[in-house]
Parts: sequence; C-alpha cells; structure tokens
Amino acid sequence: MSDRQGQKTDPPAGRTPWSDRLRRSSLILLTAGLALVALVVLSDLTIPPAIAVFACIAGAALIPWQLHQASSGRNETRVISSPETPMVNAIVAGMPDPAVLLDRAGRVLHFNGAAAQLAPALRRNEFAQFALRSPEIITALREAIATTETKRASYLEHVPGERWMELIVSPVPVQSEFGSTDYLILMTFHDQTPLRRVEEMRADFVANASHELRTPLAALSGFIDTLQGPARDDPKARERFLGIMHAQATRMARLIDDLLSLSRVELSAHVRPDAMVDIVPIIRQVADGLEPLAAERQVEIDIDLPIKPVTIAGDREELMRLFENLIENALKYGASGGRVIVSLKQDAVSEGQSEIRVQVRDFGPGIAPEHLPRLTERFYRVDVGDSRSQGGTGLGLSLVKHILIRHRGRLLIESVPKQGATFTACLPLPRNNSAAA
Repeated sequence: MSDRQGQKTDPPAGRTPWSDRLRRSSLILLTAGLALVALVVLSDLTIPPAIAVFACIAGAALIPWQLHQASSGRNETRVISSPETPMVNAIVAGMPDPAVLLDRAGRVLHFNGAAAQLAPALRRNEFAQFALRSPEIITALREAIATTETKRASYLEHVPGERWMELIVSPVPVQSEFGSTDYLILMTFHDQTPLRRVEEMRADFVANASHELRTPLAALSGFIDTLQGPARDDPKARERFLGIMHAQATRMARLIDDLLSLSRVELSAHVRPDAMVDIVPIIRQVADGLEPLAAERQVEIDIDLPIKPVTIAGDREELMRLFENLIENALKYGASGGRVIVSLKQDAVSEGQSEIRVQVRDFGPGIAPEHLPRLTERFYRVDVGDSRSQGGTGLGLSLVKHILIRHRGRLLIESVPKQGATFTACLPLPRNNSAAA
C-alpha cells in the first residue's frame, strides 16, 4: 500500500474517520425525517415547508463532512509538495559550495555547513538579506525574485581576509500547495580567489617579462643609432659600445633561456624523473665551470663532497641548472665574504626514507628576514640595481624551486644579515639507497 493510501486509511490521532462522520450524519437525517413526518401527520404543517426544513437539516449535517474531506486533501498536498523535507535538506547539505535555499519572499528554508561558515548570521525562517548584507547580493536576490531569472553577482569579502566570491541566484520552479507553480530561490556561492590570483600572477609575469626584455632592447637600439650616427668614425667609442651591446644581448638571451627552462620544468612538474644519476660529479662539474667567475670575483670555492657515489632519481640537465644557479648566486652576491662552501650530507626524514642535502653557503652581507619568503617568486629581487648589474634575470631561484618540486624535493633558505646566507637543496633518496645509508 502506498504512503498516500496509508494517509487515507490511517487518520492521525484526534481525528474522526470519514465513515463515522457519514454514519452520524445519516442518523441525524433519519431522526429529522421521522420528526418531520410526525409533525405533518399530527399538526397542520404542509408538505412543502416540511421538505424545505428537511433540506436545511441535511445540508447542516453533510457540509462539515465535505469540509473535512477538502481540508484533508489540502493537507495531504501540502505535506507532499512542501520543500521542508529531509530529502531537500540532504541535497542542500550535500552541496560542496555554500548553498542557501529561500522561499519566494526571501526567507531562509535550508542552508548547508559551508554557508554557515560563510555567513554565520544565517537563521532559518528569517530573511536572508539580514545575514547577507553585501549590496551586490541583495540586488541580485531582488532581481531574481522579481523576474524569476537566474542572476549572477561578484563581490569582494574583506573579513577575515580578502576573498573574491561569485554568487548565482537560481529560481527553482516547484508545485505549490494548490497545484499552481511557485518558485524557490537557490543561492550558491563560489570562491573565485584562486582564479583571480592566477590571473594577477599571469598579468604580473607578462608585465615583468616585457619590462626585462625592453631594457636591453632599448639599450641595443640606442647604441645602434649612435654607431650609425656620431660614433661611426670613432673606433674607441665603437669598441666600447659594442662591448655594452654584447653584454645586453647576453643578458637578454639568458632571460629568454631562463623563461624557456622555467616553462619546460613547469609543464613536466607532474612527471617525476626516473633516470638514476650520481649528483657528486654533477656538482663538481658545475663548480669547475664557475671557477673563472670565482677568480674574477676573488672568491674561493670550498667543496666538501663524499668520495662514494650518491645516486638519486633525477634529470641531469635540470640538476646542473639547479646547482649552477645556487653556486653562481653565492659567487655574485656573497663575493664580499671571499669564500663559498658547497657541501653534501644525508639526513633521515622518516622511517625508511632519507634525503640528501646540498648546502651552498656564502659569507656575504646576508639577506634581511622580510625578503626570505619571496625570494623564489619570479622577477623578485632584494636589490634591483645590484641584480641587474650582476647580470641576474630574477628567475634563478624560481627555476631552482620548480626543479626541486619536479624532483619531489624542497629548498631551505637561512640567512642572518652581515653573516651570509645558506641555500639548501633537499632531494629524496630512493628507498633502497636510504636503507643502505
């Protein structure tokens, strides 16, 4: 038997079944009919008035039963079509984004836990605009209620932190209590902050890359004009200008090379290298290749590496680029210390897992604490003028970070002003090597 049939045959407590009411009405009619017959026989009452009186008594007896039947039908329809059901509540509660269900007047019927965190002032059976006071939200809600059309709105939250939110107000048609179509209002909120930040980063990257390329291009263009004009017949000026142009072209080529390398590493970040390489000869090769720069800066490179091979899963070219950036930065920006130490050691991270740590330490001026969290950002420089004079592109440490991410490693930076800086590249060892270590 269906639920609806159950509602008809099993009336709620406190109500009289319709069959009992009909039986009582029949008894009333029978009694009234006998009384009227007796009056017609024993008195002067004529038949037409008696029939009229009987009709009035019959109506009085049957109307309450009909009203009860109509009321029962309306109650049944209301229970079935009401939005305040466990199923609707479960659907709203299960939505991953903040969701609020309102009636046509804007009162709150249901909301999930995410909506409660977004707007703690939400209360059931209260108007949503009391808890959601943003003008964009109220405007979109009013327009959706008035037009029964989906409305969107974007707004910025400042508390507890800045968040960009998108609101979608969707009128949902439902069957009303009396069979007509009514509307509920579903409000869903989507956090757009990550997308906004990515867009800002992209815009900043394009602006910074354009600026970095524009500077050497402007220098090259200016010197070319000079060589074609006033310095055409001046060998000494021509020699000096050609040297500057070569330096600017080299800087631009390195910037483009760093951009391409960074793009390649980011594209393959999800693919971990599987080739086994010994990093000890890689570090030695990089250090030997930077000896001319060390001699030019009058810096001594001390290498403290194990004699035995240290094998990890990695990409040889990317690892060379990683150590080249770290050691070259130490030679350029820590040159005043006169010494750079490159060392390697093994540390246990967890049970059965170890990592190698390649430390590059300089004894230069160090880095102020406020700059440390941002050193791996693209084009971020502690001193823009000094970085450009050293030939830096502002992408070296960002490239180091992304190479380590691809190798499932991490970068540690420690520095005390006037006491130098230490950059540590941590790379995981294969488990069999970890066990041997």
